[in-house]
Amino acid sequence: MKHPFLMVVLTFCVFSQYTFSQETVENPEKYTAHNKGKFYVYWGGNRESFSKSDIHFKGDGYDFTLYDVTAHDKPKGWHVDYINPGRMTIPQTNLRFGYFISDHYNVSIGVDHMKYVMFQDKAVNYSGYYQNRGTYGEAIAPNQVYLTEDFLTFEHTDGLNYVNSEIARVDDISSTLFKTWNSDKIQINLTEGIGAGILYPKTNAKVLGKQRHDDFHISGFGLSAKAGLNITFFKHYFIQTELKGGYINMNDIRTTHSGVDRADQQFWFLQRIITVGGIFKI
Repeated sequence: MKHPFLMVVLTFCVFSQYTFSQETVENPEKYTAHNKGKFYVYWGGNRESFSKSDIHFKGDGYDFTLYDVTAHDKPKGWHVDYINPGRMTIPQTNLRFGYFISDHYNVSIGVDHMKYVMFQDKAVNYSGYYQNRGTYGEAIAPNQVYLTEDFLTFEHTDGLNYVNSEIARVDDISSTLFKTWNSDKIQINLTEGIGAGILYPKTNAKVLGKQRHDDFHISGFGLSAKAGLNITFFKHYFIQTELKGGYINMNDIRTTHSGVDRADQQFWFLQRIITVGGIFKI
């Protein structure tokens, strides 16, 4: 052959193409290697803790503040209502839809359906005034009241709805820690994110014997941050646990049918969340 160098080059190119093709067939890129363009949805439940809160009540004939009020959530435990289509909104739940804008970052919108119930039969400090002091079984000291049901019941139980958007980062730690790990079968991810949104509660309150309002109402805003662990099975199905905390400012809470009756409060919250979901491309 007049051009042995050309022959070597051609042979090398053919061999390289054959080898690359073989490697692609034998070691195809995993579905879980990239997230960009994928959608996800999850559903689950939570338990909540709340910080103490000063609650200010104002209306016709009263204007007072209760200090360091404590509250608890209202769990249902492991209950069939979480999967009963007719009752899925009754427990404390988390619903979220998201989209990956890159392999590591996703944006989402969701609803954290929490429940906030003020502890009854507690003594708290107060300031301000209201009519008929002492007629509700509440007066125990000049600047202190006892939270009887006749004096006040106060809860966001249908619920403390935090409608929020988040941006979150996801990192596959299984493939990083174990080089031969098949992440298309089981993938372990760390996730963390921040969010903000509005509070859209249905507040069940009975203030000084007045008729409750108990309708949905935009009452304020919230900010939050989270960190969690995601375990994805067979590319598309996952379990995700999260710790999520944040700040809630509710400056316009409807309490009675009278338009002048309002309450406001600020507090911190912490959620412990477990969800199940799916991730897919359309």
